[in-house]
Amino acid sequence: MPANLSARLCSLLLSFFLIAFALPALAGPFEDAVAKFANDDYSDTEEAIGVVAGSGNTLAFPIISALQDGRLMADPDSKKVYVTGTDGKSIDAATGQAVASVPDSASAVRLNNRLRRSVDAAIGSLTLQSPDIGARLQAAQSVFKSHEETSLEAVDGALAKETNRSVKAALGDARAAILLFKPDATELEKLEAVATIKARGDQEAMALLTGMGDQPASVTKAAASAIGSIQSSLAVWSMVQNAWYGLSLGSVLLLAAIGLAITFGVMGVINMAHGEMVMIGAYTTFVVQEVIRTRYPVLFDYSLLIAVPLAFLVAGALGVVIERSIIRFLYGRPLETLLATWGLSLVLQQAVRTMFGPTNREVGNPSWMSGAFEIGQITVTYNRLWILVFTLAVFVILLAMLRYTVLGLEMRAVTQNRRMAASMGIATSRVDALTFGLGSGIAGIAGVALSQIDNVSPNLGQSYIIDSFMVVVFGGVGNLWGTLVGAFTLGIANKFLEPVAGAVLGKIAILVLIILFIQKRPRGLFALKGRAVEA
Repeated sequence: MPANLSARLCSLLLSFFLIAFALPALAGPFEDAVAKFANDDYSDTEEAIGVVAGSGNTLAFPIISALQDGRLMADPDSKKVYVTGTDGKSIDAATGQAVASVPDSASAVRLNNRLRRSVDAAIGSLTLQSPDIGARLQAAQSVFKSHEETSLEAVDGALAKETNRSVKAALGDARAAILLFKPDATELEKLEAVATIKARGDQEAMALLTGMGDQPASVTKAAASAIGSIQSSLAVWSMVQNAWYGLSLGSVLLLAAIGLAITFGVMGVINMAHGEMVMIGAYTTFVVQEVIRTRYPVLFDYSLLIAVPLAFLVAGALGVVIERSIIRFLYGRPLETLLATWGLSLVLQQAVRTMFGPTNREVGNPSWMSGAFEIGQITVTYNRLWILVFTLAVFVILLAMLRYTVLGLEMRAVTQNRRMAASMGIATSRVDALTFGLGSGIAGIAGVALSQIDNVSPNLGQSYIIDSFMVVVFGGVGNLWGTLVGAFTLGIANKFLEPVAGAVLGKIAILVLIILFIQKRPRGLFALKGRAVEA
């Protein structure tokens, strides 16, 4: 019995020793790091972020993500740390076990700006191994921006496994950014990093090189050379971006002016209500989308395709009515026509205000017109790109109609010599009505496109009427090719003048240049040729 009692006593002492000393030792660096979040000390928190992110533990991402979102709670009394989920449930951060509730004494772990950069870098490091290519790319870009030294090991590991070209390039940039700011990196590593960042060549690369602080002389010299090269490259890309913006604006001007070019050229009518035809097309698009939203929501992505022919028919029919009821009595009296159409524009604006209200109306973008993509250092939005394609398609179809259809032949005949066309049996009054309807219909489909990039309101057309007249006069009255060249020329010139002179002065400068140009070429860039017997 004494021997058994002695053995039991030794077992109890050994158990006490294991509980008191061995088990805390088994807690491990991950658990120790998690506990440091409860110290409410920025240095301890930064150390904990680095250890947790590099631990490989499955709880690492939930913990760092909760810290980023303000959902990581720490109890200073018990030194326990909890992750509060978005669903309201909570777990012990060290063990992952669910807890009934977080103690009232617990509060969110505090962050400062430096720690937020560390958290961003840690999140990036933790998602570098994600199976989703987009997530890996975004993580690499996040590490590039934060360039935290603690992410270097994760970046090297991800770089060794990565097979996607874009992600691999982004990881290379992230590694270079880390080495550039790493105090113990060799001079050769820093020079290679400068070369890598120089090849990236964007604003973020230049900001990184500009703010890298004290470096060896050779690295500073290489960085200065890289900054100069990036600045030159960005200046070129800025010009390309302005040219794209100019083409985008030119396509809008062409779409708004092309219908005016037809009516002005064939009929000689100064139609101040042309902008309201554009507005009616935009409101037709709004009505179509409202019907689809309420009754056939699955067809929303096709709403613009449905709105285009409807806008053409509505605006075109209204144009025919206007020509038959007002314009036909004012031929040969341009001032009276201008005054009548200006009054008509006010009537149409007020009618739309009465029907739809004075406030802007929302017209949504289909999924295939949403978003953007990058080419080099320029950003191209899908809605502007589709508008450009749509405008060119309308232009080509209109050219084909004028060249290969009977109505087109009659329109060209009336444009060149109205009296001769009438003597050959062409019903000029019918041609006038159909021409005015065609021009108004094209303005209507211009409204469909403009509803995607501008506010749909009763004043929509007024924003484009003056520019449309400038395009038509500059390009040559009645000449579609002149309208095309004039629209893109004015669009590009406007976008290059805006950064220098401002939006208002830029438009004034364009107007002055057109006035000076018309002094030299009164009939525009491409004057129509024909036997003008009326003259």
